[in-house]
Amino acid sequence: MIKSIEMTGKTENDAIASALKQLGLDRDSVSVEVIARAKTGFLGIGSQPARIRVSYEVPDAPAPAPVPTPAPVVVEQKPEPQPVVKPEPVVEAAPVVVERPAPVVEEPAPAEEAPAAPKAPRKRPPRKKKKPQTKQQPAPVVEKRPAPVVAEPAPVEAPTEPAEPVEDRTEQVKAFLSGLMEKLDVKAEPVIHIVDGSIYQVELVGKELGALIGRRGETLDAIQQLTNYAVNNGKTQRIRIHIDAENYRAKREESLQRLAHKTAGKALKYRRNMMLEPMNAYERHVIHAALQEFDPAISTYSTGTEPNRRIVVAYSRAGR
Repeated sequence: MIKSIEMTGKTENDAIASALKQLGLDRDSVSVEVIARAKTGFLGIGSQPARIRVSYEVPDAPAPAPVPTPAPVVVEQKPEPQPVVKPEPVVEAAPVVVERPAPVVEEPAPAEEAPAAPKAPRKRPPRKKKKPQTKQQPAPVVEKRPAPVVAEPAPVEAPTEPAEPVEDRTEQVKAFLSGLMEKLDVKAEPVIHIVDGSIYQVELVGKELGALIGRRGETLDAIQQLTNYAVNNGKTQRIRIHIDAENYRAKREESLQRLAHKTAGKALKYRRNMMLEPMNAYERHVIHAALQEFDPAISTYSTGTEPNRRIVVAYSRAGR
C-alpha cells in the first residue's frame, strides 16, 4: 500500500530531510514530488516555503480474525407482589385572589347655614382579607409495572499481541537466492552481512556475473526487489535487503557522483535547470546526496512517474 505525506521547508532539501526524519526512512525508500518551489521574494516580501509530497510503501497488515459477538441474553424477572398503598389526598393550593381597594369617594360637605362646631373625621372599619380556600382532590392511582431487566453482554476485549522481535532471516534470504540462481543457471554464492539487525547486505560471489547485473543494473535491481518481496511477504516487521555483484553498486555510485557534480557545474555556468536521464530510486538518492551541500544556488528534485522518473538539477538566484 502506498502512502504519502506533504512537508514544507525553507528549501526542497530541508523539506525532504524533515519528511525522512519524521518517517524514519532513508532517501532510497521514498519517492519525492515537488509541489511548490521555494521563493524568497523581494526583501522578504512574498516569500514562500518549498512544499513537497513524499510517497512511501507500507506493508499490508494481515486482517485480524473476526471476534464472535455473543448474542444479548434477555433475563425476564417476574414482578413481585407489592402491598396496596392507599393514596394520600393531595391538597392543591387554590389560586390567590388579590383584590384591589375600591376608590375612596369624598362626600361633599353640607352647606353652612350657621356656624357649628367641627365634626370629628369618620373612621372606616378595616377590610377583612379573605382566606384562600383549598380544595382537596384525590390523586389518580397509577399502577407501575417493573420493566424487564435485560442483561448486557460483557465487552469483549481484543487480545493484545506482544511486539514481534525481528527474527534472523539469513537462511530465508540464502535459500531464496540459491534457488533463483539455480533457475537462472548462474553459479553465484550469496554472502550475507547483517547491519543494524534489519538491513541485509548481500554480495553475489562468482565469475562472469554481468548477466545478473544487466544494463545499468536493471537485472540486479529486479533480483533485489523480488528477494525483498519474497522474504517480507506475510511478515509484520520488514527488513531491507541490498544485493550487489562484482562491486557494481560502489562503481555505479562513483560514476553517479561525478555525473551530479558535472551537471551542477553546467547549471551554475548557464544559470538554468538541467534534467538528468531516468533513474531508479537508489540512483536518484545518490544524486540528491551528492549535491546536497554542493552550492547554495543548486537544489535537486524529482519529476515524472516510474519508470521514467528523472532528477532536475535546479539553479536559483536566491541562493546567491
